Formats: sequence, C-alpha cells, structure tokens
Amino acid sequence: MMDSNHTTADAMEAAALPKACELRADGRDHAPAVPEGVKKHVPQSPAEWAYQRVILYLKHFEESLADDQEAAMGFTGGFGGQLRIQGIGFHAPDIITFTGVDEQGRQAQTIQHVNQLNILLRAVPKPSSHPEPERIGFRLARALEERETTEA
Repeated sequence: MMDSNHTTADAMEAAALPKACELRADGRDHAPAVPEGVKKHVPQSPAEWAYQRVILYLKHFEESLADDQEAAMGFTGGFGGQLRIQGIGFHAPDIITFTGVDEQGRQAQTIQHVNQLNILLRAVPKPSSHPEPERIGFRLARALEERETTEA
C-alpha cells in the first residue's frame, strides 16, 4: 500500500534509485553501491533524490583516487570554475547546494535547481597543507546511511 503523501512518480523514483549501471572502457563496469537504508527510504523531493545520488557518485569517484588526490567539481554556467568539495546539501523541493573552496582558495557555494544539475568530478592534487586527503564523499555517505537508519 502506498502512503497517501507519495505520488506515482515518487514510487517510480524510489524503485529506480537502487538501479544503476555504469560501463567503462577499463572494465570497471559498476555503478556506486546503494546502501540498504537508502534503498528503503523514499526521497521526499527531487532535491533529496539528487542529493543522495550525488553523494553516492562522489564516494564512488573518491574510491579511485590516489593518496595525493582529492575530489573537486567543475561547473558549467555562471560559476564555470572548480570547487574543492567541502559540503553538499539540499533544500526541498528542488535546490541542491555545494560548498567548498575555489582554485584561488576562496570560500564558494553554488546553489542549483535540480533541473540544472550538471557536475564534472575531477581528481585534483591534494594541498600540501593536508596531511591526509579529504574524502568528503565517504563522510557524506556514512551520514546518509546513519540518517536513513534513524528515520526508519
């Protein structure tokens, strides 16, 4: 039985979340793993749904980085630069936010509508001031799983 607060589109999105495929020339043919808690949670908005998937892709991308690399995002449009990722958020129903540091070391934040979401993940050199690379995707994925567990 479907909760009366959820539409057919919500149910379709929830059913699609655990399904993903990624084929690569190097043979690493797999998409980011979707944690069980996330599979069971029906996102309440397009923003939350996009937020969850961006986190999973970011964590998956970070798994392939060397110890002297960190993840950064490139954006098209007005910002057009690159952002060393320090945080990701959403504001339901349709806004995704990214915070971090740009190429010049200045604090920056992008605020995007889910319909305009277009991200390029990049491997960038780890700053020499960081003893260990920051793996924000791992931290965000862990927090996402914990949030889903406490809401269940």
